[in-house]
Amino acid sequence: ELDLFMFSELSPGSPFWKPAGMVIWNALSELWRRENRGRGYREVKTPILFDVDLFKQSGHWDTYRDNMYFTDVEDRPMGLKPMNCPAHIQIYKDERRSYRDLPIRYSEAGLVHRHEPSGTLHGLMRVRHITQDDAHIFCTEEQVQEEVVQCLRFGFFLYELFGFEPRLELSTRPQKRIGSDEMWDRAEAALAGALDAEGLEYELNPGDGAFYGPKIDLHMTDSLGRSWQLGTVQLDYSMPERFDLLYTGADNNEHRPVMIHRALMGSFERFIGILLEHYGGELPLWLAPVQAIVLPVADRFSGYAAGVRDGLLAEDVRVELDDRSESVGRKIRDAELRKIPYMLVVGEREQGDGTVAVREHRAGDTGTLTAAEFAQRIHGELYSGALKPSNSSERHA
Repeated sequence: ELDLFMFSELSPGSPFWKPAGMVIWNALSELWRRENRGRGYREVKTPILFDVDLFKQSGHWDTYRDNMYFTDVEDRPMGLKPMNCPAHIQIYKDERRSYRDLPIRYSEAGLVHRHEPSGTLHGLMRVRHITQDDAHIFCTEEQVQEEVVQCLRFGFFLYELFGFEPRLELSTRPQKRIGSDEMWDRAEAALAGALDAEGLEYELNPGDGAFYGPKIDLHMTDSLGRSWQLGTVQLDYSMPERFDLLYTGADNNEHRPVMIHRALMGSFERFIGILLEHYGGELPLWLAPVQAIVLPVADRFSGYAAGVRDGLLAEDVRVELDDRSESVGRKIRDAELRKIPYMLVVGEREQGDGTVAVREHRAGDTGTLTAAEFAQRIHGELYSGALKPSNSSERHA
């Protein structure tokens, strides 16, 4: 109804994002990029198509290939990546690493493809074309607990912005897995230790870990009472072993790093779907595709209204002009249906005074301001919300 996205049978399970939807996508991406950077993550970008030998080495071939897409390129079998981890491993392996380099934190808004059966596809909540807010951390054994704790704190910071109260689950080894029992013992104990160190309540979810390691999953309940997984923090001793990852320790000997897989929104597609349900489409100001709309009460005020719009656009306010030859009541009603946060009504008095009459979605009239004063109000509300960076004490040094 808000004209944010569409679907087509030409590409089942893959949303097409319209201009209004891309405003939300880009706002979340900017938040993701800024907060990752402040916590010591470095952004990377990796291909989506790889030789199948990569997935045989990572373990995806044996445990996950039924959920993957394959093709031949010049008689060479290739696959679309279902996860970003093997690609990030290639970047790690491209250089010699020292203990002084660790932890290394890579982030990527990574595009992956997973074959979800057509009967399970469900709007934005379950799709085949998935953009993960992904990250992988390569660290020493001694750094594991602190890195896991910082991942959880990062997640809590993000969820608090949207009023989400996550439930935590510790998911342990599945039947279909790679790695030794000793590896799994160590990894499960390390995740439990991080949760206990933070005094966090969690439920045990036996057998639901990733095939390469146990995980802490963060779930929320949407406005319809449905449970969705948001983030995950996964501890992996197996892939560093399979890919022979190394770093040089202080003793000048070679050591094996530990790998942490981390996504906090989960995927941009599902996260936006959850937000739309959570807010009933009434998105906070910083996410709203249109933050304000200028409504002239008659055609003769359209010139002044256009000037107000142009001035606000110059102040980085997302604003539109409704200059249809309709009654102002009709324009207000349509803007309410579009859930636009602010309506700026202009008529003879406002034109004469150089002001706008401000109406707030659902709240009605909230007073008269100049366009400059309204822009200041918008920016004040934005800065007090998600656009304000988190405190440095919440970030990594």
